[in-house]
Amino acid sequence: MTPRMPERLPEPRLAVVVKGYPRLSETFVAQELLALQQAGFDFEIWSLRAPYDDREHPIHGRITAPRRYLPEYLHDAPGRVLRALWRALRMPGFGAALRAWARDLRRDASRNRVRRFGQALVLAAELPADIGFLYVHFLHTPASVTRYAALMRGQGWGFSAHAKDIWTIPDWEKREKLADARFGVTCTASGAAHLRGLAPEPGRVSLVYHGLDLSRFPEPPARGPREGPLKLLSVGRLVAKKGYDDLLEALALLPPEREWHLTHIGGGELKEALAGRAASLGLTSRITWLGKRDQDEVVAAMREADLFVLPSKIAGDGDRDGLPNVLMEAASQGLPILSTAVSAIPEFIGDGVHGRLVPPGDPRALAAALEECAARPEALQAMAAAARARLVAEFRMEAGIETLAARLHAAMAGPGARGTTEAPEAAA
Repeated sequence: MTPRMPERLPEPRLAVVVKGYPRLSETFVAQELLALQQAGFDFEIWSLRAPYDDREHPIHGRITAPRRYLPEYLHDAPGRVLRALWRALRMPGFGAALRAWARDLRRDASRNRVRRFGQALVLAAELPADIGFLYVHFLHTPASVTRYAALMRGQGWGFSAHAKDIWTIPDWEKREKLADARFGVTCTASGAAHLRGLAPEPGRVSLVYHGLDLSRFPEPPARGPREGPLKLLSVGRLVAKKGYDDLLEALALLPPEREWHLTHIGGGELKEALAGRAASLGLTSRITWLGKRDQDEVVAAMREADLFVLPSKIAGDGDRDGLPNVLMEAASQGLPILSTAVSAIPEFIGDGVHGRLVPPGDPRALAAALEECAARPEALQAMAAAARARLVAEFRMEAGIETLAARLHAAMAGPGARGTTEAPEAAA
């Protein structure tokens, strides 16, 4: 009699947890998800809140993973939360998750901390039984929800950290999340060094630049001699860390005879305040605020501009950029770059080599650099060519995806890849 072969279990799937999906300002997340899909990963996307942009980028339409949404506010879905609690109570890891949350709550007694646990209940209860690992973008709120849910289910989790989530949460929280996570990746050398200093062992954290999928971008246009006013472009949210208040002050310092026009793309909480400041400086007629635009429109604007300006700085609450993808996007189109020497921007742009960098929060230095860029277009083009060459050689997406995929495969093959014996039912 032929012995019966043991039934082979299907490969576990992945749950990707994000704060909001889809978001126009986070195309780097969508780029990564599409690359993981193309690499053969089977995953679901779980978002802490519903989308609020009025459009999607075309890349989101190419991602076929199911989208699931947790209750953004617990009082909007009390029945769903109570059902999740009832199911989570039977999970072997519920006690460990409750104790971890209680410790966190003592140190951060906030409504947000309570909401995190409620969302974690729903996530743990509604994840399908074949989910083998949880991977989360951002180390602050999304990682808290993921950590509590993973503890309940007895599963492993890993994270991708970026900028605000690294620099605006306390060290105790980062240290404890690093101790629980199977691995972490982050997109800047400065962020990686900081997290490695808090991790149980440095190897738990990998440096993975977002990079750029150059197949999604056209070849740069031929740029001839500039005619007419200097066409400045900036793309970024209108928030403190982007430094647009400094840019307005710098523009007001330019010589009256210097002709220029600034186009800004992006929304944000400071829109009215910045427009008001521009008016008080007499700049209104020389600035076009376009608001949110998808990436195709951003690239089209880059192809028409003469200089890309991003005056990033460290905000009062410690928030800062990592390595903004828009700098790599500008480089892909041969657009000269003027930015600031803050956070990880110098990891891509060497001052005087790949573009111009000035000290953050210094409008006079920014104004001087703007005037220099306007007066030396040939030097700008040489730096833009060097930035694109560096992008192609060192900052393509593929290398980072290979590193991330290897870490995910190793984690999904490890202990806990099948979860608890009390398997949650699939989400409705």
